[in-house]
Amino acid sequence: MATPLTDQEKRKQISIRGIVGVENVAELKKGFNRHLHFTLVKDRNIATPRDYYFALAHTVRDHLRVYYLSLEFYMGRTLQNTMINLGLQNACDEAIYQLGLDMEELEEMEEDAGLGNGGLGRLAACFLDSMATLGLAAYGYGIRYEYGIFNQKIRDGWQVEEADDWLRHGNPWEKARPEYMLPVHFYGRVEETRDGPKWVNTQVVLAMPYDTPVPGYMNNTVNTMRLWSARAPNDFNLKDCDYIQAVLDRNLAENISRVLYPNDNFFEGKELRLKQEYFVVAATLQDIIRRFKTTNKGRPSRTTFDAFPDKVAIQLNDTHPAMAIPELMRVFVDIEKLDWDTAWDLTRRTFAYTNHTILPEALERWPVVLLEKLLPRHLQIIYQINQAHLDKIAALFPNDMDKLRKMSLIEEDGCKRVNMAHLCIVGSHAVNGVAQIHSDIIKTEVFKDFSDLEPGKFQNKTNGITPRRWLLLCNPGLAELIAEVIGEDYVKDLSQLKKLNDFVNDLAFIRDVAKIKQDNKLKFTQFLEKEYQVKINPSSMFDVHVKRIHEYKRQLLNCLHIIALYNRIRKNPNAPFVPRTVIIGGKAAPGYHMAKMIIKLITSVADVVNNDPVVGDKLKVIFLENYRVSLAEKVIPATDLSEQISTAGTEASGTGNMKFMLNGALTIGTMDGANVEMAEEAGEENLFIFGMRVEDVAEMDKKGYDAMTYYEKIPELKQVMDQIASGFFSPKNPELFKELTDMLFKYDRFKVFADFEDYLKTQEKVSKLYQDTVEWTKMAIKNIAATGKFSSDRTITEYATEVWGVEPTDLKIPPPSEPREAIEETVKALKKM
Repeated sequence: MATPLTDQEKRKQISIRGIVGVENVAELKKGFNRHLHFTLVKDRNIATPRDYYFALAHTVRDHLRVYYLSLEFYMGRTLQNTMINLGLQNACDEAIYQLGLDMEELEEMEEDAGLGNGGLGRLAACFLDSMATLGLAAYGYGIRYEYGIFNQKIRDGWQVEEADDWLRHGNPWEKARPEYMLPVHFYGRVEETRDGPKWVNTQVVLAMPYDTPVPGYMNNTVNTMRLWSARAPNDFNLKDCDYIQAVLDRNLAENISRVLYPNDNFFEGKELRLKQEYFVVAATLQDIIRRFKTTNKGRPSRTTFDAFPDKVAIQLNDTHPAMAIPELMRVFVDIEKLDWDTAWDLTRRTFAYTNHTILPEALERWPVVLLEKLLPRHLQIIYQINQAHLDKIAALFPNDMDKLRKMSLIEEDGCKRVNMAHLCIVGSHAVNGVAQIHSDIIKTEVFKDFSDLEPGKFQNKTNGITPRRWLLLCNPGLAELIAEVIGEDYVKDLSQLKKLNDFVNDLAFIRDVAKIKQDNKLKFTQFLEKEYQVKINPSSMFDVHVKRIHEYKRQLLNCLHIIALYNRIRKNPNAPFVPRTVIIGGKAAPGYHMAKMIIKLITSVADVVNNDPVVGDKLKVIFLENYRVSLAEKVIPATDLSEQISTAGTEASGTGNMKFMLNGALTIGTMDGANVEMAEEAGEENLFIFGMRVEDVAEMDKKGYDAMTYYEKIPELKQVMDQIASGFFSPKNPELFKELTDMLFKYDRFKVFADFEDYLKTQEKVSKLYQDTVEWTKMAIKNIAATGKFSSDRTITEYATEVWGVEPTDLKIPPPSEPREAIEETVKALKKM
C-alpha cells in the first residue's frame, strides 16, 4: 500500500501540475519517461540529474501552449519595466549613478513601441506581462510595424500627424530569427484536382520573425512576443526580366508591415489591412504547427492532430485575426489531408474569441469581391463553414428566413460581405466580452441569436491592468508606501490591497497618501510648464480626461463643462471657486473629421480660458499633445479626478479607469464599461456616478432624443452652445464649429445634452469634496483598496482556467546561477511520484 503524501509533497505535485497545465500526474510521468528514453538515455539507472532536468523540460514543453493573436501590442517602453520584473532596478540605479549618469535621462531616450491605437493594444501588452508572471507557456503574435501609431502634433489648434519612425535608432530588445522565416501566399486561383482543391499561382511574401522577451515578475520566467515583418522573396516578380521594376515592386510586398492602421473603432475595408490580417495569422499558424510537430519527434507513430486542441489554445483579440479560422481549416484539409468534420472539430476546440466593441461601425465586414481576389481558397472555406452553420440553424428553426439572414456569416444586403464577428463566434469554443455590462449586451442584444443557441459558449472576462507597470513603475512612492503597511505580496496578488481598508482612518497614512499625490502633481506641473509654457497651480484639482478622441467617449461633454465653469468665473469673479487644471489628451484617427474638430474646439477654448486675466489660475485647460504610454505613466499618478464619461452602453470596458483608480484618483463617470464593476467593488458612494443608465438610453432611443429640448430648458447649456455657434471661441472664423454644433443638435448618437445637467451637478459635488483634503484622501484610499479585481493577473487566471484549460503557477524557476540545487529539488519531487 502506497504511503500517503505529506502536505508538502501534495503541494509539490500541485506545483508540477501547474507547470505543465495537466490535472493528471500520471500523464506527466508518462511524458517524462518517454523523453528520458527516446531523447536522452536508454537506461534510467545511469541517468544524471541533468538528464532528469532535460527530460522534465521537454515534458513541460510538450504540454499546452497559449497563443495570443493580436494585430496590436501597445508595449510602450521596455527598459524600466524589465528592470522591475527582473528585480534589477535598484542595482541598475546605483550602477548608473556611480558611472555619473542620470537614469531618468537614459530612460527618456527610449522610443515608445507604439504598435497599437489604444485600449485593445495596451490590454494585449498587460496580458503578456501577466501570462509570464503567472508562469504560463504563452506567446504573443503580431506584426512588427515599421511605423507605429502616428506622432500627434498640435499646430494652430489642429491635429497634424507625423510618422512614428520608432525603429530609426534600432531596437535593442528584439532579435531577428531568419531561420524561422516563412512564406505567406496571396491572390492566385483555386484548381479542383483529384486530391481536392489546390491554391495555385499565388504571390508569395516572406514573414520574418522578430522575438522580444517578456519577463514575468520575479519568477525567472521569460515568454516571447513574436512579431512578423514582411519581406519580398529574392525572385519576386523577376519573370519579366525588368530588374528595376522588380526591385520597386518589392516595396509593395513589404508594405504589409510598414504601418499600423490608425483606426480601432472604425472599420475601413482596405486591401492592405486585409493583407495584414491574413499575413499575421498565416505565418503564426505555420509556426504553431511546426512547434506542435516538433514535440512529436521521437514518438513511434507519425504526427496526428487528435491532441491539437489539448496542446494549443489560440485567443483571438477581436476579429482582426479572424482569418485564422479558415486558414487553420485550409491547413488541416488541404495540406494535412484531414476530413472536413475532423478538421472543423479541431478548429473550433482550438480557438476562442474576445469581442471588444459593440459600435456597428467598428465591426469588420469584408467585401466578398475582395476576399475572392486576395484569398480565393479561404472564401470557399468560409462559404462551406456558413453552409454547414445555416443547415444547422434551418434544422432547428424551419422556415425562419429572418433568423437565417441574421445569423449568416455572409451579409447579402447591398455589397455581399463576410461578417467576421459571426465567423469568430461560429469557429470558436468560447466567446467573451470584456466587462460584465458589455458581455450582457453581447448576449442580450448584439449576438442574441447566437447566445440563445449556445448560451454556454458566451462568457465574461473583465479586463485588467498589470500593477507592475501601472503602479510599481509609474508611481514608486505609492507602491513603496503600500508595501510598508501591507507587505510586498500585493504586487502578484492585487486582491491584498483590500487590507488598506484598515488604514482608511489612519491620519498618518492619509497624510502620506496625500503627500505622495502632491509630489506627483508637482513633478507633472514642472513637465507641463516646460512643455506648454502655461503657469499651473499645483494645488488645483487635476481633472484629467485622456483617451482616444471619439464622439462616444464624450470629450465634448467635458468641453461644455469647461465653458460653463469659465462663464461662472466671468459672471462672478470674486465668488469662491475651487481651482481646476483640466487636462485632456488623445489622438483622433486621421480620417475622423469630427474627432479632429473636437480637438480644435478644446484647443480654442483653452486659448481663451488660459489667456483671460479675470480667470487667472482658477481654471486652466491643457491639451496633452501626443498622448502615449510613456506620457500616461506621468499623468496618471498626478491625477485627482478621472473622467470616464462615455454614454452608457458604448464603452466595452476601458482600462484607463482602472489605472487611475489604482493610483488614487477619484472617478467621475457613467455606469458604463468597467465603471459599473468599479462602483460595485468600491461602493457607488465612493465614485461620482452621473447620467443615464443603459436602460435609460434604450428608452430614449425608443422615444427619440430631442437635443433642442435640453437646449431650451437648461440656461447654462444654451449660453455655452450660443457662444460656440456665434464664434466666441473662433472670432476669425465664426462658422468654424458649425458642423460640430449641427451634430450636437441634429444627429448626436451619444446624447451629450441629455447628461449635461447631471454632469454639472455631480461636478459641483466633486469640487465640494476636494476642499476637504482628509475626506478626499479617505475616498481615494477606499478606491485603491478596491482595485484588486482589476489586475490583469486575475483576468488571465480566468482565461487560463475557464477558456484555455491550463492552471497558472506561482512556482519560481531557479535562476541559471544556481542550477545544481534547482535540479536536485526537481529530481526529488519526481522520485516521490
